[in-house]
Amino acid sequence: MTTTRTIPIEINLVTKFQMLQTLVVPSSLRFANRIFLRRFTIVRAFSSSSNYVDQSRGGLPRFYSETLPASKGNVIRVKGDEFWHMTKVLRLSTNDRVQLFNGKGGLVEGCIQNIDRTGLDFVASTDLKLVPPQNSQWHVFAGFGTLKGGRADWLVEKCTELGASSVTPLLTERSASISENRVDRLERVILAASKQCQRLHEMILKPPVEIGDLLHLVSVSFFLLGKKFGHELKLFEKKISQCIIAQSKLSLVATAEATPVLNALTSLGKECSGLIIVGPEGDFTEKEVNMMMEAGAKAVGLGPHRLRVETATIAFLATVMLWSDSQQTSVS
Repeated sequence: MTTTRTIPIEINLVTKFQMLQTLVVPSSLRFANRIFLRRFTIVRAFSSSSNYVDQSRGGLPRFYSETLPASKGNVIRVKGDEFWHMTKVLRLSTNDRVQLFNGKGGLVEGCIQNIDRTGLDFVASTDLKLVPPQNSQWHVFAGFGTLKGGRADWLVEKCTELGASSVTPLLTERSASISENRVDRLERVILAASKQCQRLHEMILKPPVEIGDLLHLVSVSFFLLGKKFGHELKLFEKKISQCIIAQSKLSLVATAEATPVLNALTSLGKECSGLIIVGPEGDFTEKEVNMMMEAGAKAVGLGPHRLRVETATIAFLATVMLWSDSQQTSVS
C-alpha cells in the first residue's frame, strides 16, 4: 500500500524545498542542495527593506556621506550614488534604519525621514561617534599597473578589507605605467569594500611613484645637509639612508629566496607599522632590489612558489596585519 505525504498549504517555500529534497533528491546530492538553499535563504532575507540588516555582523546597512549630522535629531540630505544604492538597489524606504560614515572615523546611526526624486533626508538618532584609527599603519607599494582582467580591482579591494592604510601603484622597469582612467574605478572599489567590511577610515589610493621616489626624502635631506654644512655629500650618504628607515619604521620587500616573512617580523621586534613592497609581473630587476636594500629595506620571502602580483600582495599584507594584531594583543 502506498502512502502519501502531504505538505500543509501554509508552509513556507524554504520548508517545502527541504521536504521535497528529502523525498526526491539522493543523499549524495543533498550537500550541494544545502549550499543552494543557504544562498536562497540569504536572498529572501534581503528582499524586504524593513527587515534589512548588514550581512557582516548583523548590524545596520552602512553608507558613505562626506557630511554627517553632528548630534541627535539633526537632518542631512543624501544624494547621488548612495541615494541610488539605498532606494533602487536595496529598496530601503521611509523609517528604515541605517548608518552613515565619512571615511575619517565618523559614524552616526539614524533613519530615513523622507524620500523624493532627487535624494532622501536622513535624521540622526544618535550623536556623532568618532573612532580613532588603528595603531598598525601598513602602506602597500605594488607593481600592479599592468594587471588585466579585474586583477588590480581585486588587489585593491582586498587591501581595503585587510586594513591597509594606503595603496600606491609602484612604477618599475617592468611595469612603467598605469592608466589614469583606472583611478576612478579603483576609488569606487575602495568605497564599496569599505562599506562591506565595516571599515570607518578610508584606505588612500595614492598617485603612482617610481622606485626612486621611495628614496625621495633621502635625496632631499642629502642635498640640504650638504648645502647647509658645506661638506661633501658622500659623507652623509650612510647616515641619511638610515634616517629613512626610522621614518618608514619598517620597509619590507618581497623577494625570492629571502628570509621567510614571519621569521623576519619576529626578529624586528614589536613595530607594527611600515611599508610592504611587491614587484610587478616578472619581479624587480637586480638593480632595483639592490637600490632598495642599500636604502635600508629588508628582503623577505613569501614561500617557495612563484606568486602573481595580487596573490603576493594579499599574502604579504595579511601576514603583517595578523602579526601586528598579535603584537598589540600581547602588549595589552
